Amino acid sequence: MKSIDELIEGAGDLAGRGLSRGEVADELNVSRETAEWLIARSDAGETTAAQRSGPSPTDVHVDWSTLGSDSERLHYIGAAMADVIRDSVDAESVDITVGIGKSGGPLATTISETLETDLGVYMPSKYYHDEEGRTGTFSRNFGGVDDATCVIVDDNIDTGQTMTETVDEIRARGGDPVAAIVLTDKRGDDAISGVPVYSMIDILNVSE
Repeated sequence: MKSIDELIEGAGDLAGRGLSRGEVADELNVSRETAEWLIARSDAGETTAAQRSGPSPTDVHVDWSTLGSDSERLHYIGAAMADVIRDSVDAESVDITVGIGKSGGPLATTISETLETDLGVYMPSKYYHDEEGRTGTFSRNFGGVDDATCVIVDDNIDTGQTMTETVDEIRARGGDPVAAIVLTDKRGDDAISGVPVYSMIDILNVSE
């Protein structure tokens, strides 16, 4: 997507298909606040004119579909991410590579193969429709994190909320998250909840 109008149209289409705000944010690689703003301006938005005219969020849209649409490119970028992990932690001590959601899962598959670990998938709470107090879930079709040393994988960090949730859920099951790796990081912190974060690309908004 190359323009705000296309993002608005895409957000409206996804919301119209029944995706939660968190899923729309995940698909468009924007924060949930930005997803709300885009949906409000689309045909799917149920907001007043005053709400639609509110200030725009400060965010960056990341489109990595050129990588994600080709398995060979995805393999190469996953191998590069695995190499960063090898340089950063004792990779031989890692038991499981945990991918977050629909975007982190494919990347984690390549990384786990390269690091020779088990593969886990965590579906975060943002995928559920406004269910108060709802937590995410670890897919039972993949490896478990109980008492395991873990590396966490996602495509992007916006606010850090999903990464924080994943770290907390791993620790609640006795797991030890020793590192997180992402393609792009808009937050820019070296660590989240005490877990070192490594990114292939850091994104910095330059403004006064």
